[in-house]
Amino acid sequence: MPRSQPPIIALLTDFGTADWYVACLKGVLLSRCPQARLVDITHDVPPQDVVAGAVILASAMSWFPPRTVFLCVVDPGVGTARPLLAAQAGGYRFVGPDNGVLALALDRVSTRRVVRLTNRRIWLPALSHTFHGRDIMAPVAAHLAAGRPLVRLGPPVSRYQPLAIAPVRARPSGRLAGRVIYIDRFGNLITNVPAQTLAGPGRRVRYQRRDVRVVQTYADGRPGELIALAGSSGWVELAVRNGSAAARCRARRGEQVEMRSAPSTGTAR
Repeated sequence: MPRSQPPIIALLTDFGTADWYVACLKGVLLSRCPQARLVDITHDVPPQDVVAGAVILASAMSWFPPRTVFLCVVDPGVGTARPLLAAQAGGYRFVGPDNGVLALALDRVSTRRVVRLTNRRIWLPALSHTFHGRDIMAPVAAHLAAGRPLVRLGPPVSRYQPLAIAPVRARPSGRLAGRVIYIDRFGNLITNVPAQTLAGPGRRVRYQRRDVRVVQTYADGRPGELIALAGSSGWVELAVRNGSAAARCRARRGEQVEMRSAPSTGTAR
């Protein structure tokens, strides 16, 4: 994005749109950085659902122009001593609580700089114990969108809170065990298994004690069939053609999904 273009601030929250909370964020952002363009990723993260917020952020971020600032307010610990962070990673900047909501996005890039928000001069003068998104994080996001440096916000940190879900683990015989980490509005089950693992010859997927056929598109599934495919966000998905995998399987987030190699004596599907 040319530097002459207005800065972009992308918002992700669990606030919904029925109340005034999103408007307050936007009011602070435009007061501090009037030239900013504000983009809503979503405000429909389920309330206090840090894992869902993290998946949505990681899925959306790479489609934005460089130097976009992501303001991520899914903050069930608001008002407590939990840290607030700002980060620079992958050509983007991020602001959010240190509760895992930034973790998947930051994990997707190899080089990152993270600071803890301590410089109160950048925050609003009066702080509410229940709305740090408005009083602390929005002013910080505006500060970054205006082109001001990350280092002014607070001291560097070497670690951030990981996402509270089991990582992909290697098992014997080349197996990988992942988890369902998100269920989208179509009922597709998005896992934390990288989509490229489907590229190996004879790969199979195992979920809820059943073998799941690997396909390329949703339309390749037979009516009512549970299928596995490489999703557009870079993870393996389980789906049902013109239906809901979540409803068909009574799926729950956190359930295990296993990747296996076909045995050498197996036959092609």
